[in-house]
Amino acid sequence: MKKGEVYEGIVEKLRYGGKSQVLLEGEIVEVKNVLPGQKIRLRVTKNRRNKKQGKVLEVLESSPLETEETCKHFGRCGGCFMQSIPYKEQVKIKESQIRSLFEQENIEVKEFLPIKKSPKVFEYRNKMEFTFGDEEKNGPITLGMHKKGLHHDIVTVDDCRIMDEDFRRILVTVLNYAKRNSLSQYNSMRHEGFLRHLVVRKGYYTDEIVIHLVSTTQDHHNFEILGEELRELELKGKIVGFLHSLNDGLADVVKSDEMRVIFGNKEYREKLFDLTFEISPYSFFQTNTLGAESLYEEVIDFLGDIEGKTVLDLYSGTGTIAQVLAKDAKKVIGIELVEEAVTKAKKNAEINKLDNCTFIPGDVKAKMQEIPEKPDALVIDPPREGIHDKALGDILSYQLNEMVYVSCNPKSLVKNLKTFQEAGYRVEKARGVDLFPHTAHVEVVTLLTKNNEA
Repeated sequence: MKKGEVYEGIVEKLRYGGKSQVLLEGEIVEVKNVLPGQKIRLRVTKNRRNKKQGKVLEVLESSPLETEETCKHFGRCGGCFMQSIPYKEQVKIKESQIRSLFEQENIEVKEFLPIKKSPKVFEYRNKMEFTFGDEEKNGPITLGMHKKGLHHDIVTVDDCRIMDEDFRRILVTVLNYAKRNSLSQYNSMRHEGFLRHLVVRKGYYTDEIVIHLVSTTQDHHNFEILGEELRELELKGKIVGFLHSLNDGLADVVKSDEMRVIFGNKEYREKLFDLTFEISPYSFFQTNTLGAESLYEEVIDFLGDIEGKTVLDLYSGTGTIAQVLAKDAKKVIGIELVEEAVTKAKKNAEINKLDNCTFIPGDVKAKMQEIPEKPDALVIDPPREGIHDKALGDILSYQLNEMVYVSCNPKSLVKNLKTFQEAGYRVEKARGVDLFPHTAHVEVVTLLTKNNEA
């Protein structure tokens, strides 16, 4: 096998994160975003003794699993690469992947519960972040998602099935406006151009929509007329805010140096269970509202009876988990690095008339030592990289009998669980919760108990 050579092979196994295995000349080659059973043509891009990778050039034969109709962007957009597989098969694959990760790290689980499906399989996303660009170099302006395997090429996803019809209509309206007014797209290689991103967020229960347009300062276009066009759209929901932000930063991320409200509000409201949450432009909120409720039901169930107890919520974000638990707990303390999220968490606690929530801004590994009282229970919901080693040591120093760990990245989860296991904890229960149908991602909830038998 040689780097740069082209081969044909059958995809054998899909590992967590979207990387599949193809057996070539007796060796395993990793290939992204292909499905078990597909016959593919690939080019070897890395050929080291301990790691071999390839890039798919063409799918020669479909997998026997591929029996579902797909949107017209399938195969070009890099998002829903599992869309051609029936959803019941998707969750089987994800559960198998989770179990394999636990087995690889020798994590013993007393009770591995079946994966929970998403309540909605299509039109489940309450937030979409679109990028302006072109589908091919120097082509006309497009607005949508990154093309599969490419960072700079953009596919206009006006038929995307994981967002609802309102999102699609807004996308088309904004793109057509940009074309009519000859507005340029930002080029992240040359750092030239005007339009960068369009973010649309919608409350599933409230139907409130906020539209956020992000551009550079390389033009001085006034978007009042676009605002009027958006107001006149026939939508199922109601647009409560239209924002325009300026961002001249080099990083390809949605942020702003200056924000202008063209009409309405910066925030929109959403509900979880019987609680109301006000969500600001940069606040994190689970992108699948019904899925979030399903996830938090598992957290509540794993924690058990918390009446009269103090619960510590680490990486608490805008305080969604904390406030869901506050209805039953004596007290909930949340720690979150992002100060804006803490401010919003406090505001939401006021909206929900919860006076037993305290939110502390700062790094978890620094602030844990400042907690005045030892909690009775702990909920951990860290970012994708998992728990920092210093914070992990502080958590272990509490010597709590029970903890619930919620993870959006099973790979970092099992590494952390290995440390907990070595420190005398065991995984009592584990369950995958699918919030992201048709994609490679899945959440996992685990219950850790202290082994006091010694």
